[in-house]
Amino acid sequence: MATMHDVARLARVSVSTVSYVLTGARPISQATREKVRAAMAELDYQPHAMARGLASRRSRILGLLLPIDERGMGATETAFVTGAASAASAAGYHLVLSPVDADDLDGLRRLASQRMLDGALLMEVQLEDDRVAVLREAGVPLVLIGRTGDTTGLSYVDIDFDRTVRDAVAHLVGLGHRRIVYVNHSATTIAEGYGPALRTRDAFAAAMAEHGVEPLMIPAEDSAAGGRAALDTAFDRAPDLTAVLAMNESAVFGILSGLAGRGLTVPDDVSVVSMVTSPQVAELATPALTAMTSPGSALGRIAVEALLCHLEQDSAPIHQQLLPCTLEVRGSSGPSGRPTGDAAGDDEQETQPAAALPRDGGPRGVPARYSRGEW
Repeated sequence: MATMHDVARLARVSVSTVSYVLTGARPISQATREKVRAAMAELDYQPHAMARGLASRRSRILGLLLPIDERGMGATETAFVTGAASAASAAGYHLVLSPVDADDLDGLRRLASQRMLDGALLMEVQLEDDRVAVLREAGVPLVLIGRTGDTTGLSYVDIDFDRTVRDAVAHLVGLGHRRIVYVNHSATTIAEGYGPALRTRDAFAAAMAEHGVEPLMIPAEDSAAGGRAALDTAFDRAPDLTAVLAMNESAVFGILSGLAGRGLTVPDDVSVVSMVTSPQVAELATPALTAMTSPGSALGRIAVEALLCHLEQDSAPIHQQLLPCTLEVRGSSGPSGRPTGDAAGDDEQETQPAAALPRDGGPRGVPARYSRGEW
């Protein structure tokens, strides 16, 4: 097995020069750096990671802090991880997944105090997320994949939920749908302040108001059973619904089975659109799901690149970027075919259009009772 001395001898440089090339501790000319790297390649030299870390005072390890419950990770979440891992590897770093629970602040403090991580990526971000303060106090550079309510001084990448929801609603309204139900994450998740659940809730109300249509949101547990229960609630409140918009992959499959159990076909009777979904998940359904495809892999990559800028530059600029999901039309959405209360003249389920409701402080003209989560 080749050693650093072997590399130095073949490259005709000092051992310290080889060390500087590996660690970046001192500037080395491009010609010398290429000569050392050519010698390393010829000898198949593999630097000792621990020794290299000690010399540079860096571990070359990035932590991906992603709370994982009993559901594990689906294909959509995995895309964020693989995108981040690929970018870290390309830069000579290792990405380590740490499933520290969002409420386990003591566990996070222990992890940060061990100085194993050069930097951290934070996922499943809440609007008020105490993990940010813990990492800042520990001096761990961080980038959020998601956003807190106050993003001052924080680098983040996130999905543009406003545009994503507007595009999804526009797709369904353009097909003639007027009774659209949004199936969100669970009531508990919303109450805990999970950013995507709250942002899509408010964006849905705003988008529906722009089209003069009453918004109806139903929370659902992240399971097939939760999807079926949410569908039952939706039909209780809007028997003439013609479309379901969902941001809950586990629940979507329960929604599809629930519709079939009612003798309704997709999309002839009810259209279904899934938001923040990977093509792999969309293709599992029958029919394949029309989806707002998640840019997860790109967000993971950009987050790592932003974090590396903070590690390599003392005064790196704050990076804040949003990417929308992309509409991919498959077999689960089509023109509205079922008569609604508007079309049939049945006013039993009629409600006042969102555009005519009192506007007393909600975002973008949305009634404040919606933005406060009272629906």
